[in-house]
Amino acid sequence: MKIPLLMVFFTVSTVISQTTDEKQLKAIYDMALTDGKAYDWLNHLSNQIGGRLSGSVQAQQAVEYTKEQLDSLGLDRVWLQPVMVPKWVRGTPEFAYIETKPGITTNVAICALGGSVATPDGGIKAKVIEVNGIEDLEKLGNEKIKDKIVFFNRPMDPTQISTFSAYSGCVDQRYSGAAEAGKYGALGVIVRSMNLRIDDYPHTGSMSYGDTPVQNRIPAAAISTKAAELLSTTLKLNPAINFYFKQNCKQFDDVQSYNVIGELKGTTYPDEIMVVGGHLDSWDLGDGSHDDGAGVVQSMEVLRLMKANGYKPQRTIRVVLFMNEENGLRGGNKYAEVAKAKNETHIFALESDAGGFTPRGFSFDCSDADFEQVQGWKKLFEPYLIHMFLRGGSGADIGPLKDEGLVLAGLRPDSQRYFDHHHAENDTFEHVNKRELELGSATMASLIYLVDKYGFGIQKKVKG
Repeated sequence: MKIPLLMVFFTVSTVISQTTDEKQLKAIYDMALTDGKAYDWLNHLSNQIGGRLSGSVQAQQAVEYTKEQLDSLGLDRVWLQPVMVPKWVRGTPEFAYIETKPGITTNVAICALGGSVATPDGGIKAKVIEVNGIEDLEKLGNEKIKDKIVFFNRPMDPTQISTFSAYSGCVDQRYSGAAEAGKYGALGVIVRSMNLRIDDYPHTGSMSYGDTPVQNRIPAAAISTKAAELLSTTLKLNPAINFYFKQNCKQFDDVQSYNVIGELKGTTYPDEIMVVGGHLDSWDLGDGSHDDGAGVVQSMEVLRLMKANGYKPQRTIRVVLFMNEENGLRGGNKYAEVAKAKNETHIFALESDAGGFTPRGFSFDCSDADFEQVQGWKKLFEPYLIHMFLRGGSGADIGPLKDEGLVLAGLRPDSQRYFDHHHAENDTFEHVNKRELELGSATMASLIYLVDKYGFGIQKKVKG
């Protein structure tokens, strides 16, 4: 049987290309694992700067440090993009206790939710009504809720293998619980921490009052899972107990901050932009190593690996360190706004905002045709144990860029330990494994390389 010459040509071409791609990916992984810089950068962000809440001194220090480091890489351009961000300050540490009888108290761990108002100067002490979710409020009504503290105690679902799905299943009580409970005359809200583990670390996070008038806003705090179990059990034994909490947080006027941006200009298609990024801000309780210091330094490392390997991209590769993902998404919105105003063409955006744990793969928000193309690259990643290529969400900061034809992706590390640290005091540098962090950097750089080489959709057909 004779094999057509054209078929032979395409077969040989594919083998050569595959071999070239395999070599390029190996070079990326080898350099990340033997001469990586991400861990050192994270060490500085975490241990020399610390928690980087939007509008804080530490957030500005992080802006200055990361710009300085990007400048040192010899990129084609590095700049700051101004953005106005909210400034919320926690104040003195929160304090809470369960009072079973007058003078008989047990202290419990709480923290104010981001954006909450303070309690009165003397704190709040009241009876407690436990609910399993916002939907319970209407059933109970004003009569049972008025002048009480509402305790939202729906846990994350441990049967969900995807811990982000478990998180999504109960985070509404944290975000909207105070606004909804306030409608029924509640004095305050205590929310079970978004954490699958039973421990004594309360987890903060953003909350919103919606259109609730300022004078009607009630304070909201997270309670540790261990304390939530204790409070729930105590209420079952004695529904007449009191709960006391005091917090001193305050919302100030917006202040100016910055997205930090650097790029390698494309040699062939410089007007086609690929973004890789994470968010530079973090909550203030820990030092934000997993959320999202890891994503920041991994994204910076993608461009460093390209430069260090002597790779000259066809398309422009841009690292964006977004400000204010945690309590406003102002950085992501500003970047998309400016990109639209300048009529920039973005073909791909990749975000790392799921922790610095072992990478498992990516999720993609894209067309069927583009996802089929991505699936064709899967075998290149299998030697590095990257098996998970899924359709789904990408990242909060790159979401505002979404447009027809643009492919969005998110790095997906193993998520089983992520919510042990998420928004809590123990989100610290020692909980990030150096090798896992470096594997994530290499995995991101490899995907950027493949997108740069092959493009997507119309770019691939017309210009590739």
